[in-house]
Amino acid sequence: MSEDAAKRRAERAERADYHVEAQRRRSEQESAKAQVLVDRFVEKAKEAGLPTEELTARPWSGRGRYRTGVVGWYLRRDRSIGVGVDGGYYVLVVPPERFGRWRTVRVEPTAPPLQVGQGARDGESVALHVLLELRLQWSGASDA
Repeated sequence: MSEDAAKRRAERAERADYHVEAQRRRSEQESAKAQVLVDRFVEKAKEAGLPTEELTARPWSGRGRYRTGVVGWYLRRDRSIGVGVDGGYYVLVVPPERFGRWRTVRVEPTAPPLQVGQGARDGESVALHVLLELRLQWSGASDA
């Protein structure tokens, strides 16, 4: 390999690393802003006496529900996203787990996005602040 080709390859790799790092910083900043919105939602939901329930997760196959041990509120009516009373943001679609229907499956909180469902089909993407406000307006768990 010539010296020029090696230099160009190194420059491309350096530019790629720069863009990856810039995207990581943007994602962290977005998640920090979104976490503030989630924390405000938890505070308002508690003040309003919005009933909590144990959140359940569904496997990718869509068959059945798994207990998670997380108490909180569903944000979407399809029960795919929830917020725990701890302020955690949970994606409630998980890999299938053997005996998952009879055992509690572990779900970890994830960094919340400012745009929920970004990159999804038309009509499935919504701003987090809008989703949280809509959830506060639901009459309770029976509508979820």
